[in-house]
Amino acid sequence: MILITAILGIVFYLNIQNGDEEILVEDGTQKKGSNQDISNNSSDEGTNSERPTDGVSTYIGMSKESLEENLGQPNRVDQTYYGFDWWIYNADPANYSQIGVKDGKVVTVYAIGSEVNISPFKIGQHVDEIFSSSYVETEIGLDFEGSSYQFELSESDLNTRPLLKMGDIFVQLYIDKFTATLSSFRVMDAETLLKLRPYELVYFGELQEIEPDEMVPDEKVEDANEKQIYDITNIMRMRFGLASLQWDEKTATVAYGHSKDMEESNTFSHTSEKFGELTDRLEAGEVFYQVAGENIAANYADAPAVMEGWLNSKGHRESLLNEDFTHIGVGVYKKYYTQNFIQAWKE
Repeated sequence: MILITAILGIVFYLNIQNGDEEILVEDGTQKKGSNQDISNNSSDEGTNSERPTDGVSTYIGMSKESLEENLGQPNRVDQTYYGFDWWIYNADPANYSQIGVKDGKVVTVYAIGSEVNISPFKIGQHVDEIFSSSYVETEIGLDFEGSSYQFELSESDLNTRPLLKMGDIFVQLYIDKFTATLSSFRVMDAETLLKLRPYELVYFGELQEIEPDEMVPDEKVEDANEKQIYDITNIMRMRFGLASLQWDEKTATVAYGHSKDMEESNTFSHTSEKFGELTDRLEAGEVFYQVAGENIAANYADAPAVMEGWLNSKGHRESLLNEDFTHIGVGVYKKYYTQNFIQAWKE
C-alpha cells in the first residue's frame, strides 16, 4: 500500500519528511510454508478471549432479516470486490457503520461512529486500556477448508492495526497513532479475512482466491469507495471539531482522472506526464479555489483501510484535517485513490 500527499496555494509544494516525499508502503506478501511452521499457531490456543456476546461482533453470521430487525433498512448498498455487499448506515455520523452481507448473512462489520457498540472496545478508547486488557500477538493462525494460514504482523501493524482472534471471529483495531486512541473497528469471519489479506500471509495447502463469479464491475466498486471515503472523511473531521466538507463534482472528476492516469501509466505521483501538476489539472477541470490539497494512495483493500492509512500519516492527516478546506472531490480507479480538497473561491 502506498500513500502520498500534497497541498497547494498560490505555490504548489509537497509535504516533505526526512528529505523525501511522504510515502507509506506495505508489502502484502503471501508465501507458502510448511505444515510444521504453521500448525503450532493455527489452533484456538492463544486467542484473546471468547467471542463477544454484546455489540456489533454478534452480527457475524446473522441473517439479513435479523439485521434489518436490529438496524432497519440501510441507507444504501455498496458493492465490493470480495463477494459481499456493504450495507451502509450513515444517517447518523455517531452511529456510522458498514455491514458486509454475503449470501444473506453478515460476514464483516466496520464501525467508526462514536456511539456504535463495539464491545468489549469503544471508539476513542486509549491504547493503554486496550493493550492492558487484550493480548496482542505477532502471529495469528487459522484453518479454513483444509488449509492452514498464518498472518504475521509487523511492529507497525501491532501499533496501528493489531489483529485479535476472539473465538471464531477476527477483530481488527485501527489505532490513531497521533492521539493513541481507537479510531475505528472491523470484525470479520475467517473467509473474509483471507480475502482481504491485510497482513503478510503464510499458508500451507491451497491459497483461497476470489472466484470470478464474485467479481463485480470496477465502476460499481469505485463509486462505492468514493462515497465511503467521503462519508468517513467527514466523520473524522467532525471528531476533531472541524466543519464537514461539501462534495464538489468538478473536483471529483479531476480526482478520478488522476487515479485513472496513475493506473494506466503505472506511475504514482502528484505529477502527471500528460496532465501536469494538481494546479494544471484543477485549471483544466475549471475548478476555482483559493487553497487546494491532494492525497493519493494505491493498493489498499477498500475505503476504510485507505482512510485509516491517510489518518496515520502526518502529511495526509494535515490535508484531511485542514480547517481551511470547504469542499472535496474523491476519485477511485481500480485500487488507486485520490482525494482533492479545495477552499472554494469567494467572490
